[in-house]
Amino acid sequence: MTKSVAKKSLLALVAACALFTGTAMAQVQALDRVVAVVDDDVVMASELQQRLNTIQNQIRSQQVQAPPLDVLRRQVLEQLIIERLQLQMAQRAGVTVSDAELEQAMARVQQNAGASPEQFRQRLEEDGISMREFREQIRREILIRRVEQGSVNNRIQISDQDIDNFLRSKEGEFWKSPQYELGHILIPVSSSAPADEVEKARKKAERLAERISGGADFRELAIANSAGQNALSGGDLGWRKTVELPSLFSNALNGLKVGDVSEPFRSDAGFHLLKIHAQRGANEQVVEQTKVRHILVKTSAIRDDDDAYNLLINLRKQIQDGASFEELAREHSEDIGTMLAGGDLGWSMPGQFVPEFTEAMNNTPVGEMSMPFKSQFGWHILRVDGRRNQDMTDQYIRNQAANLLRNRRYEEELQNWRREIRDQAFVDIKLPDAGDKASGEDSQAQE
Repeated sequence: MTKSVAKKSLLALVAACALFTGTAMAQVQALDRVVAVVDDDVVMASELQQRLNTIQNQIRSQQVQAPPLDVLRRQVLEQLIIERLQLQMAQRAGVTVSDAELEQAMARVQQNAGASPEQFRQRLEEDGISMREFREQIRREILIRRVEQGSVNNRIQISDQDIDNFLRSKEGEFWKSPQYELGHILIPVSSSAPADEVEKARKKAERLAERISGGADFRELAIANSAGQNALSGGDLGWRKTVELPSLFSNALNGLKVGDVSEPFRSDAGFHLLKIHAQRGANEQVVEQTKVRHILVKTSAIRDDDDAYNLLINLRKQIQDGASFEELAREHSEDIGTMLAGGDLGWSMPGQFVPEFTEAMNNTPVGEMSMPFKSQFGWHILRVDGRRNQDMTDQYIRNQAANLLRNRRYEEELQNWRREIRDQAFVDIKLPDAGDKASGEDSQAQE
């Protein structure tokens, strides 16, 4: 029997078990039925109808025109098919959701709904959903999101050249430009005014700048003295990116910090003063980095948690007695990426490591070792070799640009990935109006 035939026989048996729950029951109520076979799983008519009802309710609440029922039903079924494939991938990869994660996610949904626990439960009941069903729905959504993120992010590669091209583009220049909340005062004087009038306007602007630097209220002085269009609103220009400002204005802001006022500068309209009330974006990013080494010991069928802990205690004692951390890391560490370098992880960035490792690292003084601790990777000891404050502004901007480019590509790549797993799967749609089977069935039958 071929693999394809065996699979079809098994699925037929599963479908039969799902369809027939006893002759007596068949005589008194309509039975559930399979509407799609999806690799090793099935989609039932009751599930399709429940999801269809939910989607229809959402469409009605948004007061938009729904597509014809048969079209909507096929769209919802396709959604369920993709979800089945993703959940099977999660199961094969051993992806799980802890009870704590599940509770936190449910609490966030409830909080976003602006309801108390009892009110939220009532709303679910009104929609015909039990708390058990809701919990399972959230669990499925978390699993699906993890599978999508893991699979799709691996397909997206952002090169240094991609980042450079973006940052050099007009869009990139605009994106990375800092944004200021600005105040503006204009002391008017025409470009053809005699020298004495120009000097008088200059001195007035200088006196105002001195008063503002001395603590006078900028907005009050703007209302009383400015001839700018925004004078009556305290000279407020709102939030402006430097690339949106005239070059005369952006040049005047160079070197200024929040709270500073510019020196008076002249245009054809007169003398200007600018004050930075607030700033967002493109701020200096100084981060504390830690230089750290570690030894990783993993548990196995012949080494439990106690054995791993005791081994690290022994290694730690040897190092305290004068043994080389680096040599013991080369001999005992099971972190393939760092063992040959004596456990050296280099200078770390905030958020680079898992929480357990970060906590142990932050609590260990320079030159000292941690006690053994456990993370998802196994048991560790670490030694902190140094700490420093590093200006990471340029790297921060590049990281943010890479994230922006990745997010732009994510949705397109997500659709491509979904289409690929759909095409590669065995899918047999059994809706009355289906009339066709997925192309993936042909490729499965040839195996």
